[in-house]
Amino acid sequence: MMHMLIRYSAPQWRETTVTRRQSPTSRCQEWPRRIFGASSTSLTGVKTELGSLVDESVTIIREVAAEFEHPVLLFSGGKDSVVMLHLAVKAFSPARIPFPVMHIDTGHNFAEVLEFRDRCVAEMGVRLIVGSVQASIDAGRVADASGPRASRNPLQTVTLLDAIAEHRFDAVFGGARRDEERARAKERVYSHRDIYGQWDPKNQRPELWGVYNSKHRPGEHFRIFPLSNWTELDIWRFIGANNIDLPSIYYAHRRQVFRRDNMWMAITPFLQPDDSETVSEQMVRFRTVGDATCTAAIESMAVTVGDIIAETAVARITERGATRADDRISEAGMEDRKRTGYF
Repeated sequence: MMHMLIRYSAPQWRETTVTRRQSPTSRCQEWPRRIFGASSTSLTGVKTELGSLVDESVTIIREVAAEFEHPVLLFSGGKDSVVMLHLAVKAFSPARIPFPVMHIDTGHNFAEVLEFRDRCVAEMGVRLIVGSVQASIDAGRVADASGPRASRNPLQTVTLLDAIAEHRFDAVFGGARRDEERARAKERVYSHRDIYGQWDPKNQRPELWGVYNSKHRPGEHFRIFPLSNWTELDIWRFIGANNIDLPSIYYAHRRQVFRRDNMWMAITPFLQPDDSETVSEQMVRFRTVGDATCTAAIESMAVTVGDIIAETAVARITERGATRADDRISEAGMEDRKRTGYF
């Protein structure tokens, strides 16, 4: 019997370069071009920790687009939702994102954030749906908050659930991370919501080996959290690596603020100090962006992404713990809101 020795040679791969027409663009418009050629490996060929997180998130986004009929991405203009949008671009580039983005607008937002939101959505050609808390108030769906420390932040739940029902969304991407707050640490990546939009933290589905169960009954939906395993530091490193544009209030600037509950609250048309609260001008920045009536600033001199990365690396309190008044209502404030349908 003759034995033949067959020699296989490794296939020769040829590098190709995707060429795109260059034109004067903003940094928001540069995102698809930058990401399409981005690599998740280091120069030595070893996958980086951040690269692994990116790959995981992109895979989740693609799976959701394939499994669900009507996904939507929540987009407030904050850093986490911006990174989410960035990852969605990477997931489907060079095609367009196959689902809309949605913002639940309390009507009490920072002007810089709204300007940024509208500009980026327009430049990237993404369909924006705005759910208005003011419209919900006008329709009698919710009662407006009143009092010296009132906030519309909790009212967003009704507006969010109404928008989900109106557009028949069955998967809602959110930018929540497990390091932010204890209730969010309990969330699954595929977080099931019943027909009333409610979340039961004691009745969640296992996600062993990254296998997600998307089965649901008509009227139910999932909140999808591709950034679950990211940290605030990962977010900023990704922003720095990809030169992502953000609202200006994320960087240190001088602003009129006053001290309330050991936090620096910004003076806005929706929030004014009490007689006992002294107004001063401080060098501050915002670690998180939300309703202006419950989002505080921190003292900071960080004017670049590198400065913020260095500052975040030594921080010992999460951005929500340090700057969100709505999370200080009670120890279970966030979990109680999430049970009823909050983000």
